[in-house]
Amino acid sequence: MSASPDPRHLERAQTVYRLLEAAYGIPEWRNPLPPLDELVSTILSQNTNDRNRDLAYQRLRERFPTWEDVRDAPLEQVIEAIRPAGLANQKGARLQEVLRQITAERGGLDLSFLQDLPAEEARTWLLRFKGVGVKTASIVLLFSLNKPAFPVDTHVHRVSGRIGLRPPQMSAEDAHAYLAQVFTPEQYAAGHLNLIRLGREVCHARKPACPRCPLRAVCEWATQGGAGRASTGQTAP
Repeated sequence: MSASPDPRHLERAQTVYRLLEAAYGIPEWRNPLPPLDELVSTILSQNTNDRNRDLAYQRLRERFPTWEDVRDAPLEQVIEAIRPAGLANQKGARLQEVLRQITAERGGLDLSFLQDLPAEEARTWLLRFKGVGVKTASIVLLFSLNKPAFPVDTHVHRVSGRIGLRPPQMSAEDAHAYLAQVFTPEQYAAGHLNLIRLGREVCHARKPACPRCPLRAVCEWATQGGAGRASTGQTAP
């Protein structure tokens, strides 16, 4: 159970959401995928960028018409197909293991039954698979099943800490539940995507571009001198 949110974080989240909406609009997720497809895509996305994820996913679908084909193919062929995503040896074996486990438990490769489960039950079911963490499960829940979840990747975790949306020392895993409390469910998708965009384009891990940040006026890190440290090249938290 996540800690109850600090009232200051609740208030700041609404300000942050409005400012990012004004700067970036309401973003849309790429074409929603069925839950199993989204699960595979999200596993491929781990430790890589969207372009490499999409290329690997496309190559996988072109070479193997069905998920059963992926499950039953020689591992080396799966690895070769997803190589653009990086860590192909690890991801290939992980994908096949997940597909085989789903088949063993469900009698086939169909996750549509998750739609009928409460969000927490669906999350718990997904988290039983090796290599499926809270972020991966949350993405499937939010963007494929339209269930409440707030995914936290490295960008969201970094940005939410700097601007003061969560306790400073909170882990990324704990931040999923915490940020789900400071934003409203209707804000989850756009809030998640806009925080990622801010992290990629402005609030970099090193040398964040504070002068052009749409959140500079309300960012704790910037108002407490972080922007000055960034301008001298010092590493940000």
